[in-house]
Amino acid sequence: MGEAICGGDMVASLPNWVPEPAKLYLRHIETGAPIRALARETGCHASTVLRRIRSYEALRDDLLVDQALRRLGAGLVKSGGTGSPAKESVMIRPTHPPERNLSDERLQGEALRLLRRLCERGALMAVAMSMEKAVVVRETEAGTQTRTAVTDRDVAEAMALKGWISCDAPGPVSRYYITGAGRAALGAMLAHLESSAMVDTDAAEARRDPAMAPSETPLAALSRRRDKEGGQFLAPELVRVGERLREDFELAQMGAGGAVPDWGQCLESAETGPVGIKGPRGRVEAALRDLGPGLGDIALRCCCHLEGLESAERRMGWSARSGKIVLRIALQRLKRFYDGLGDEAAMIG
Repeated sequence: MGEAICGGDMVASLPNWVPEPAKLYLRHIETGAPIRALARETGCHASTVLRRIRSYEALRDDLLVDQALRRLGAGLVKSGGTGSPAKESVMIRPTHPPERNLSDERLQGEALRLLRRLCERGALMAVAMSMEKAVVVRETEAGTQTRTAVTDRDVAEAMALKGWISCDAPGPVSRYYITGAGRAALGAMLAHLESSAMVDTDAAEARRDPAMAPSETPLAALSRRRDKEGGQFLAPELVRVGERLREDFELAQMGAGGAVPDWGQCLESAETGPVGIKGPRGRVEAALRDLGPGLGDIALRCCCHLEGLESAERRMGWSARSGKIVLRIALQRLKRFYDGLGDEAAMIG
């Protein structure tokens, strides 16, 4: 009777992205599948299966891991499990009922965006028990924080369950950082994009630009530079507006899963002025239209493609060290554009 519980129907109800040890844990805890039956099915020794199950039991002190297991376990029981209920955890139950399973495609797309953000210097993901969203912020040397990305709770839970992020100090607001496994996963995702025939050559080369370290973005580097008077070369509001353009670009998936249009192509389908702008893609197209040639090109390359300034200057045939001046002018004009949108200019989330 016990072996019937751990049949293929139970496996089919779990998404492909769920790690195999987590699947063993859920099938044992949620459906009552015996460890020896799981060992025979997987071809592992019973002690190996037990060790993998215990490793996930130990992780349930983690807010995101605990809620990911609850979300998946609820769907597993609903699909036909008749075993014992899940063990109670020290963490609270999710405030929202389990939704449909997170797809592999959505997780890959969101993880690529979020892991790149988490690789930046001073970046972390903040998660509160009462929040439906997880927020990525970047802390500067001056102690200020800039929000750079927002994602749904189920995506953050999946990233924690896969070991791509980990929490250093659980609390009312838990702080998660990218792990070695997360950096390796990001590298594999970028390698897959670069090897795909559909990826734009310029964008692929920009990601390989040796002038820009993986943990640094052009805006972050410029924000630490000083002008002739000793002030910041890029004011914080200019950095934020560049991040806003990048968020719209990534939300519109204009740089993933296909050829990346240059700013000129974006202008052809853009609306005239802010009236009628809808969605992140519409905002990117309208912003580039407002910037025009030169300014739009440098903003797209440095803010969205994360191309280094030296590389951008070389590709556009500009003189050395001229790119940072043009980029600052572009950001000043971009700020005026987003200010004109009112509430539309707010970061997502």
